[in-house]
Amino acid sequence: MIVRFIIHHLFLIDLLCLLVVPLLILFFGWYLTRRRHKKSRLVVGVILALAVAATYYYGKFVETQQLEVRHVELTFADLPEEFDGYQLVQVSDLHLGSLPEGMLERVVDSINAQKPGLILFTGDMINCVQREMESQLPQLKKLKAKDGICSVLGNHDYGYYDKGDTQTASIEEGSLVSTQMDLKWRVLLNGYRYVRRGDKRLVIAGMENDSEESSPWHPQKGNLNIALDGVRRTDFLIMLEHDPTCWRRKILRHCHAQLTLSGHTHGGQVSILGWSPASLRYRECEGLYTINDRHLYVSKGVGGAIPFRLGAKPEIVSITLKKK
Repeated sequence: MIVRFIIHHLFLIDLLCLLVVPLLILFFGWYLTRRRHKKSRLVVGVILALAVAATYYYGKFVETQQLEVRHVELTFADLPEEFDGYQLVQVSDLHLGSLPEGMLERVVDSINAQKPGLILFTGDMINCVQREMESQLPQLKKLKAKDGICSVLGNHDYGYYDKGDTQTASIEEGSLVSTQMDLKWRVLLNGYRYVRRGDKRLVIAGMENDSEESSPWHPQKGNLNIALDGVRRTDFLIMLEHDPTCWRRKILRHCHAQLTLSGHTHGGQVSILGWSPASLRYRECEGLYTINDRHLYVSKGVGGAIPFRLGAKPEIVSITLKKK
């Protein structure tokens, strides 16, 4: 698989974008202008070559570390009064195997600075293997929230991006889940938990990854019937699902979740004048979407299997719930 090959050989991307492609542009700039514009042929090639190299350098080494805290306030008529003003922080797509050095520390500090009631992680902790977490565990242990941390798995968390075989994938998935549980995270594998205030409660439910087209690298394992078994229709329900395509396919149709949180798209990692290539693939690709007072927030996430961003800065999302 091309993506798996790239993840394991990221140095080739650096080589191409910082050296090979600029040299090719320099050559063609010289070749195309060699007759009519002799004096400027090298200038054109040099400018184009430097522009490509500089853009890649900025996207990989500068913007990937420009973390933003996005503040969102959502109002609901059926939110229990006890949770008026309750704060959630969503973090998604850390991709620890390619996260810039020192970035996780900034992410953890930014999350803790929000003093959240609950931290919600919407998948893709790793690129390929659980050991990508090992050196980052001291930072992950510093995350603090009054009501704890809930997480779901993203497509990369199932282990197929390593060797691509079922046995290895199963081992890696189990190791990842165990590591998160050791951190005292509540891993929601088609399940839910309550957050209580007196006799009132929020339900935080989590589906396993549920992609539009099922494959080993994009599994379709979400099961709403299992995830919500025992949840009452009157409960205020927040759903975690890594892939935002599931919102229209299943969540809107088959459950009453007032708020769904997703990631996966990374906002395309590139945005030009507000347009992202992810919009060609995903109807909901970044930010807040609302249908009949039911909301979906798609986080641009923090990292990426390919560490590059241009106009789509990494983010964490601070969400305040308000009673209408």
